[in-house]
Amino acid sequence: MAIANTSADARPSAPPMASPGYGKRSAPGQAPRDPHTFAHLPAREAYIASHIDRLPDGAAMDAKTLAKELPYGQQAIRTALNNLSEAGHLRRIREPAGDDTTQWVFRTYFSRTARSDAWWERWLNEGDEPQPDAKPQRSPAYVALATLGLTDARLALSAKDCADLEPLAAEWLARGIPPAQLIATLTAGLPSPVHSPAAITRTRLAEKMPPEPPPSRTPGRRIMECTSCRTPGRPEALSGGLCRVCREGVDVREPSPQEQAYVRARADRVRAGIRRGGRG
Repeated sequence: MAIANTSADARPSAPPMASPGYGKRSAPGQAPRDPHTFAHLPAREAYIASHIDRLPDGAAMDAKTLAKELPYGQQAIRTALNNLSEAGHLRRIREPAGDDTTQWVFRTYFSRTARSDAWWERWLNEGDEPQPDAKPQRSPAYVALATLGLTDARLALSAKDCADLEPLAAEWLARGIPPAQLIATLTAGLPSPVHSPAAITRTRLAEKMPPEPPPSRTPGRRIMECTSCRTPGRPEALSGGLCRVCREGVDVREPSPQEQAYVRARADRVRAGIRRGGRG
């Protein structure tokens, strides 16, 4: 009797894909996958996260689609997705479909490495993976200060001087002044001799500080949405990727027709009483 080859039957079918431009997107800089990647999560969330982690970019990962692939109902999956958002594994994002287009797409960015709210906000604003704190790099402000001595030997600063003055120089760059202009301003018209390079640099950084630029009205390239209700909001208002209403379970249902009728009748009685009092 021939034995059927069940290995082919066991191969999973290709996952449903979202419309072009939509669906899952992998967050940058994730740690390699290992058996303990989602060990910190409850069993249901770990199971769903492991499934999403293996989906290719562009795969549909809405609750209805996932419920057809997993042994959980749509409501359970919605709850699990909210929990994964709070744990730092996903965020829902609106972003342009491409350069030079006004069309927006709606994507869910997933990270097998749990990320903090601050990481997601930096990535949202910068568009690229934020540099890990474990790999410190010299900032443009520090580099500009270290270059002063090469431009004019009278402003040669020590490493400690550069570190101490870095916040002031960084504020210049944050206000739109390029490093070359910062260097030119600090080295122009120096007295001779310069007795304290650090002191005169600090004075010039403080006294010649440019004004803050007017706020930009250009919208960001990405907009974060509440994972649960999909209401757009600023990252700081979406702690754990959830808005306050979804995070705290605030009741925002519409009043019933009976409740609305009661409120209107009550208001009419109050107004009638005010009118009678006025005539008295």
